[in-house]
Amino acid sequence: MAERITIDRARPDEAEWCAAVMADTDPWVTLGRTYEASLVRLKREGSELFVARRGDVRLGFILMDRYGVAGSPYIASVACTAEARGRGIGSALLEFAERLYPDARHIFLCVSSFNAEARRLYERRGYTLTGTLKDYAIDGADEFLMTKRLDAR
Repeated sequence: MAERITIDRARPDEAEWCAAVMADTDPWVTLGRTYEASLVRLKREGSELFVARRGDVRLGFILMDRYGVAGSPYIASVACTAEARGRGIGSALLEFAERLYPDARHIFLCVSSFNAEARRLYERRGYTLTGTLKDYAIDGADEFLMTKRLDAR
């Protein structure tokens, strides 16, 4: 039987690993975010970083801002290692985020206009388009703000 995935708060030394994953993964590659800029973002005050693992193997992470959009949780970043993509890790991280703050009624995230695969994942998970931020991070690429209504608690 395969070992199950666990998602826990990142250990103090894991922000560096997460920054390396970000700096080597789209959309951040296309957006020009370096390892150093990723590390700053991952350590920003008010953010909460969680890592998905199977045993001792790190598979991905999710960065949360509890009150990020209109007082509701915001998924600031989510990423999986190349080896973990397409294996349900992203969905597990999203499900984790959706349960993290039991008092929340909505959860938000942004997805880059060129990141169609991620947008399809979010739509399959019930996220809908809320608005478009034109040329937000880089010229020629929009960010789509998406939201999901969470179940009544």
